Amino acid sequence: MMQQKTKKITVLGLLFAMACTLSFLESLIPTTGLLPPGVKLGLSNIVPMFAMLFLGFRSAWTIAILKSAFVLLMRGAVAGFMSISGGMVSLLIMGILVYSKKLSFTLQFVSICGAVGHNLGQLAASSFLLTSFTTFAYAPILIISGIVMGLITSAVLFVLLPALKRICTN
Repeated sequence: MMQQKTKKITVLGLLFAMACTLSFLESLIPTTGLLPPGVKLGLSNIVPMFAMLFLGFRSAWTIAILKSAFVLLMRGAVAGFMSISGGMVSLLIMGILVYSKKLSFTLQFVSICGAVGHNLGQLAASSFLLTSFTTFAYAPILIISGIVMGLITSAVLFVLLPALKRICTN
């Protein structure tokens, strides 16, 4: 029993380190001129999505919260608030889809819905911070980018699945 808990904590630590590394690396990728303002690849969201699929909702939640804390420490309060807002909405949507008893969804669909949810959560957070609903005028751009980035994220996760599964089973 104790050995299983230790293994789970170790796996969560490794996944958290991966999420932080991906988040940091993603912040180094210049997107100016390539993507609309505020749009990122969302590669660090691969880790909570993997955790949800293979370790459960609670593990995914833990990683997302820790990842947001990392963003808070590295980039400040606004970035941390935006990260937690997007991450929680994304996880709630993906959790509903993944754990739906009546329906089954593809990895791509779950990823797209998670990415769009992440963007909408961040729009809600920016609307709160700016005390204005005008930020939602940017929603069409973020919905389209969420669809595209969700497809990219699911493709990267699909490629990484064998390696990630090995981490969780060894």
